[in-house]
Amino acid sequence: MTLVIGLLIPLLGTMLGAAFVFFMRDEMSPRLQKTLLGFASGVMVAASVWSLLIPAMKMEESKGAWSLLPAAVGFLLGIGFLLLIDELMPHLHIGTDKPEGMRSHLSRTAMLALAVTIHNLPEGMAVGVVFAGAEDSAAGLSLASALAVSIGIAIQNVPEGAIISMPIRAAGNSKWKSFVIGSLSGAVEPIGGFAIILLASLMTPVLPYMLAFAAGAMLYVVVEELIPEASSGQHSNLSTIGFAIGFILMMVLDVVMG
Repeated sequence: MTLVIGLLIPLLGTMLGAAFVFFMRDEMSPRLQKTLLGFASGVMVAASVWSLLIPAMKMEESKGAWSLLPAAVGFLLGIGFLLLIDELMPHLHIGTDKPEGMRSHLSRTAMLALAVTIHNLPEGMAVGVVFAGAEDSAAGLSLASALAVSIGIAIQNVPEGAIISMPIRAAGNSKWKSFVIGSLSGAVEPIGGFAIILLASLMTPVLPYMLAFAAGAMLYVVVEELIPEASSGQHSNLSTIGFAIGFILMMVLDVVMG
């Protein structure tokens, strides 16, 4: 039961953020959007380091200097996996009119949703792999630390849900349609998390690689999309403040609950 709740918590965060469309009349202000993008970046960076990369190295610490190998290989594979998806899947980022990925005839709304789905996939993988590590009692990962990651991802999903639903609403769609699309963009997280747990149960020796893989995928999203969007134009100082708050919050959650 705890596992199911842990996998669903991030989705609930996305749904809560998407629900902002019912209470906000206008498009989200640039100041607020940059602050929230910075916050999400801070949470993801902290989770990648404390909850994924460090445990991956601890699992292999008996191998001495070679303990870095699974973390390094998994990290690079995670970066490469997201790079491949980014190149192949048609999607459209908020604030741009030029689609990325393979040419398609999908609507603007569908491509906006796919862009966020790409972002949410590594977050779901991260939640799934830390729960798999907790189930295996690996690298000191506990159920509490897995829940900390789930809660941290859910908190940063709140602004992500709002950042998706508000532009869809501003594009002329109804509030309910904007809410549903914004919410569904987070549905990949529990699905991806559950798939990772199943895979880890069958392939326990590769768990360190999977932890680092999720870290690489998350940091790809941060470096490729979130930070450039948060730092461009005016009010970039707000994104820096948001990053610091998100990083500290995730670090505290991991230490206190771990």
